[in-house]
Amino acid sequence: MKKLLIVVILLLVAVLMALTVPDKQAHKEAMMKAVDEYVAEEAESRFGDNVLTNLGKSVAVKTIELALNSKLEVHNYVLLNTTSVHLKDKDQLLSVGMFGHVFTFDKEMLREKLEESLKAKEEAASEKEAAKENERELKRLAKEQKKREKELAKEQKRREKEAAKEQKRREKEAKQRAKEAEKEAKRRENEG
Repeated sequence: MKKLLIVVILLLVAVLMALTVPDKQAHKEAMMKAVDEYVAEEAESRFGDNVLTNLGKSVAVKTIELALNSKLEVHNYVLLNTTSVHLKDKDQLLSVGMFGHVFTFDKEMLREKLEESLKAKEEAASEKEAAKENERELKRLAKEQKKREKELAKEQKRREKEAAKEQKRREKEAKQRAKEAEKEAKRRENEG
């Protein structure tokens, strides 16, 4: 009887857990609350409480909310669910939901994740800039190569022109010598 009671209680708890698994929206709201608290604390500790700080906080919160909307993945395990985002080729656990409640990361983990995200963005921007620089360098090298090829072609044409001129000069000289030799032959013939 005791075992049956334990089994029934466990089944009831399992059914209760399955029925009270929070949805994706509950996860987002819990995370946004944690993000809002974190951003507010960070902004006030670094910049004080003023209009620009409040504007910056709202921009930061909106940016994070947009990122969560696009990258947040919910993993359902019947009795509970988790959310994660994919960063640096691995999934980062953000929250766990069970019994109608969402347990989010602590502020220190949030700080680390935001710093990782910023670092990843900076690295991506740096890689993008490096790729652009490489592309510019390749274009510059290709342009120089094309310029050299044009110069070589121009030099080749100039040499060919000079060679043709030289050939004509030699032909003219050969004709001149042939004429002179013919005149000389006629002169000898006339003398002899």
